[in-house]
Amino acid sequence: MRKFTRIIIIIILELTFIIASVSAIVFYGPFENLKKTVVGASWNTLNHRFIARIFLSDKQILDILKGSYAQDPTENGEDIQILNFGMGHNGKLEFYDIKGGDFNGKMIIAHDPTRISVGYSANMPKSGETTSAIARKGGAVAAINAGGFTDKGWTGTGGAPMGFIMHQGKVIYNSSGSLNTKQDTIAFTDKGMLIVGRHTINQLIKYNVKEAVSFGPPLVVNGKPTIKNGDGGWGIGPRTAIGQRQDGEVLLLVIDGRGWNSLGATLKDAQQIMLKFGAVNAANLDGGSSTTMYMSGKVINHPSDKLGERTVPTVFMVMPEE
Repeated sequence: MRKFTRIIIIIILELTFIIASVSAIVFYGPFENLKKTVVGASWNTLNHRFIARIFLSDKQILDILKGSYAQDPTENGEDIQILNFGMGHNGKLEFYDIKGGDFNGKMIIAHDPTRISVGYSANMPKSGETTSAIARKGGAVAAINAGGFTDKGWTGTGGAPMGFIMHQGKVIYNSSGSLNTKQDTIAFTDKGMLIVGRHTINQLIKYNVKEAVSFGPPLVVNGKPTIKNGDGGWGIGPRTAIGQRQDGEVLLLVIDGRGWNSLGATLKDAQQIMLKFGAVNAANLDGGSSTTMYMSGKVINHPSDKLGERTVPTVFMVMPEE
């Protein structure tokens, strides 16, 4: 018995030494890109911020990440470029498997941008619903999870949305209580144009926005990438993103993560995929355990939560042709 106890103690000491050594290399070593990736992954997942804080002060964390974040040109006064792609779209959907060095994903291209609609939980703000449940109830042919949410008491029910929700031109939810506060925006006008970046609800009303949620950061604005240095500052993880081509076609992207077959992607990876597929505007949606893609009556990606689909407040749906 004493021998067994000693073996266990030795194993624990060895593991402690390995963890301490690896942590020292990651947080204090010369590998800057590795440090940014690990710190970003920890810092931008609220439940895991304590990991980075064990080794670094808040100021050190922000200094490490500040150069990696997306830079929205509309925040510096650049105007949104209006896309005029007409109304001659069809109901076609294209599907692609996405392969990266360390990740796998899926892309749906919806040819008609006016078929994009926001779906939201019927139980909001008490709790969310799964992406597939919201999509089925809404009669969607495809859907991805959309905006983020605040965990009340760290319960993770997905019921309290971050920012605002607009549906059919009406403000359904607005956590700020103001129509003149700039908030992260992913919105579609009545003509189907995608607007990303930080905007007020009153600005969106002037653009005749029909469907919108809050999240970010923008990945592509006016045809230009917003992440120019580093990986975007959010580390590696499951990703959901949405974009639009010059001709109006909408790009719906999910990337699986936290698994052996797909570790996850950075925001820069998602940006590069959007640019490869011709996006002129694109933005990051809520990722992590929320990342889900629904098509033809079933979930077609691999959500990272061990319990399956996570409940969320909102989704972007592709509605059937009328």
